[in-house]
Amino acid sequence: MNNGYEIEVMPLSSPSVRRKVEEFLAANGLRFDNVDTYVAVTADDRIVAGGGLCGSVIKCVAVSEEVRSEGITNALVSTLISMAGSPSVKVFTKPGNETVFSSLGFRTLARADKAILMENGMGGLSEYVEYLQGQRRPGVNGVIVMNANPFTKGHRYLVEQAAAQVDNLYVIAVRENRSRFSYEGRKSMIFNGTCDIPNVTVCRGSDYVISAATFPTYFLKDLSDATPTHISLDLDLFTSHIAPALGATVRFAGSEPQDPLTRAYNEAMAKVLPEHGIGFVEIPRLQSDGGPVSASAVRKHLDEGDFAAAASLVPPCTVPYLLEDLAVAAMKRELELSPKPGLVDRLNSGSHSDMDYATMTRGINAVSPFFSIIAQARDAEDVIRIGKDAESAMMYATKGVNTHKGAFFCIGLAVYAAARLWRTEGRIEAGALRRGIMDIAAQIPQSKGTHGAAAKEKYGVAGALESARQGYPDLFASWLPYCREHGGGDTELLKLLLLIISTLDDTNILHRGGKTALRQARETAAQTLSDFSTRALEQMNRQFVKARISPGGSADMLALTLFITTITTI
Repeated sequence: MNNGYEIEVMPLSSPSVRRKVEEFLAANGLRFDNVDTYVAVTADDRIVAGGGLCGSVIKCVAVSEEVRSEGITNALVSTLISMAGSPSVKVFTKPGNETVFSSLGFRTLARADKAILMENGMGGLSEYVEYLQGQRRPGVNGVIVMNANPFTKGHRYLVEQAAAQVDNLYVIAVRENRSRFSYEGRKSMIFNGTCDIPNVTVCRGSDYVISAATFPTYFLKDLSDATPTHISLDLDLFTSHIAPALGATVRFAGSEPQDPLTRAYNEAMAKVLPEHGIGFVEIPRLQSDGGPVSASAVRKHLDEGDFAAAASLVPPCTVPYLLEDLAVAAMKRELELSPKPGLVDRLNSGSHSDMDYATMTRGINAVSPFFSIIAQARDAEDVIRIGKDAESAMMYATKGVNTHKGAFFCIGLAVYAAARLWRTEGRIEAGALRRGIMDIAAQIPQSKGTHGAAAKEKYGVAGALESARQGYPDLFASWLPYCREHGGGDTELLKLLLLIISTLDDTNILHRGGKTALRQARETAAQTLSDFSTRALEQMNRQFVKARISPGGSADMLALTLFITTITTI
């Protein structure tokens, strides 16, 4: 920039830089809010102006009084808009800043006493309104805005009750992706769970349903203003834009006996919507075992590893996503476990020079949505196709590094078998699951060119497919009982990993070091397990790294054991 000013991206990962940004904002009456990027205008190493980006939302814009007449705001906001890489960019700010942002091409979408939402660029809200208008049908129209994290029998009941009161019911899925279940997954659950109700249309979500998770508070002096301000903005958007686009004259919501925020939102809708000619109907929640059926209860059961209890609260369309959630949780638990000998974990990359914790995380994220897809597969041909799609997505996300092909293969087969069992039996018993895995594995042809195929040919040991065809005998006879008996604490899982290494013909180790390396690895694991300590485990890790040994097959079996523990009954 001119006049001796420089504009630069601030590395917020540095504690000193972050503190500098926080101090600058505080001096200008703002709090720091989570951002992906923060850009600052500096002079003599001082921040004189700055602004952040979170996705396509501009946050934390401040300009020191000393430079407000020098056109810095225009240059700063223009830089943020170009960095956003989005056709439309939004900003939440104080009403007093409306004129400033209007001069920069922003238009006001919604307003509350203490905040306004503005937008710049093409498309945006106008494009979403046009989409909603295309969904509109004649008659009495109602709306439900639904997060469905995940979609439960309670959500289904709400939709049924609301649909019976209108000619057309539009269900809008909350788009923000800060929920436990992804937006795409939640929208699919809602669609699949309501597609048999003829007057229901599931609409795609947008950034124009403001959630408590995405509403910024950095410009509010009193945080107690956050909830009413967020609600006011959201309802202004709904009454001014979304309801008119759909021709909606009534909005439905479930009663909320537990969550204060949702209850406050319902109370606000009951007051505000009628002022705009829109009715509000609060439908009593579906009850089960003396309490309301809720998504939070489902999530609690999943956290406790009680799949059956979680599945009992949801319709069949949601079950594949519960299996996905638990499969991904098992993979993430294995990755987080530290220290692991020769394997990538939170502390180091073990014996791997081509991957690290971040790469492994990208791999997990890439394959995650394919677990719910494979749970809905019809046959082995579907399973094979979905597996190839998952592998392609993983390789793209990791730039060609195979992080989780083996893990997706073994857990994917278990997910498929578990989903079939739940559909037919309403329970997943361990022995039946083992037989289901063996059945689907028998229908899959042996791949050529894999480490497992090479190990089977060269050393006569079972690779990944052969182990699945045998039904993972050690897992069901030894590792699963061990996991159930000892629980899922770090120490217990590290011991379980050692047990697996000490007994498994790990083809990853064979590929890297042959039979000698496998024998030594198994002996070392058994010895470390018998006299367990963190020091011994760290020494084992050093030995494995020096020898370039990576028990990747054992890591896959640990994740598979964790997953099966959460979904099966004895």
